[in-house]
Amino acid sequence: MSRVPEASVFLVVDEAKRKAREKGLRLIDLSIGSSDLPPPLEPLQALREALSDPSTYGYCLKSCTLPFLQEATRWYQDRYGVRLDPGREALALIGSQEGLAHLLLALTEPQDLLLLPEVAYPSYFGAAQVASLRTFLIPLREDGLADLSRVPEEVWKEAKVLLLNYPNNPTGALADWGYFEEALALAEKHRLWLVHDNPYVDQVYEGQAPSPLALPGGRERVVELFSLSKSYHLAGFRLGFALGNEEAIARLERVKGVIDFNQYAGILRMGIAALKTPREVTQGFAQVYRQRALTMAEALKGALDLLPPKATMYLWGKLPPGVDDLEFALSLVERGVAVAPGRGFGPGGKGHVRLALVQPVEKLLEAARILKEALD
Repeated sequence: MSRVPEASVFLVVDEAKRKAREKGLRLIDLSIGSSDLPPPLEPLQALREALSDPSTYGYCLKSCTLPFLQEATRWYQDRYGVRLDPGREALALIGSQEGLAHLLLALTEPQDLLLLPEVAYPSYFGAAQVASLRTFLIPLREDGLADLSRVPEEVWKEAKVLLLNYPNNPTGALADWGYFEEALALAEKHRLWLVHDNPYVDQVYEGQAPSPLALPGGRERVVELFSLSKSYHLAGFRLGFALGNEEAIARLERVKGVIDFNQYAGILRMGIAALKTPREVTQGFAQVYRQRALTMAEALKGALDLLPPKATMYLWGKLPPGVDDLEFALSLVERGVAVAPGRGFGPGGKGHVRLALVQPVEKLLEAARILKEALD
């Protein structure tokens, strides 16, 4: 098996979008989870000030990242009550997507077995292929969560890593503390790593997103990945952090050490300012997505079979029987709306579409009208 992933279906949709724009067609683009909301002002101001400081212009090694990691562990302690060592249980990432790919390389050997849901963020499958891993795809329950009870005992015994992501991209599914207690108990029983990708931690509509790292025993085998992209609308700056087991973080640091020198120091200063953003600000952002999700779900009644929206900037919908998700997505572009075909999110995604709620309500309602007309 080649370590180089094949081109994704999203490139096919992107080419269709390019051709549509060349024809002068105005697109309502719901295919990419890139926020349309503005970042808080303080992180941008911190970056502006860093640009005037020549000391920020050089390579940024581990000591350069420590102030950011200290703020990241403070942020985590304030939220979950667990105090972590910023020097040994935290690491700066060039986004959680980069971090996950390097983490799989750090925690596994070629042909090890990775457990992940049958519907997942596309880069998970590519990262597994780059690391030459075998995969077991976990079927989903009706609520969109990976059904851990459907993993055979012999598979648990062979696995090295369990990869989860809640709140979830693409489904918007949200796990509770009990679900993660079960997942951690299984990881402990079978001595495998539990990796939790958590970039949507601040996009929960009600309450707080659980963190398996905060559970008793979590620091023994959990690594959790966080991102500033979704919480603070800073996706293009590519900044995140890993928290968790000291051995796993050390392995990840060694892998990253031969590949990158971390971000520009000014971006790390930006990150420190972002992590100081009051919770009521990020909760306000989440309520914007909640209102969009509820409005869109109501508008699409009878057209798509949607998972009830609980978190994230996405809606995940099942198309009517017999409708091919890729063909539908391409035909929808010709009508002026772009969505993500479900098959791009794994084998379990066929026959589904993901809608990114990254447009104002009036445009979302227009997109819903066009989508329903296309299905009719």
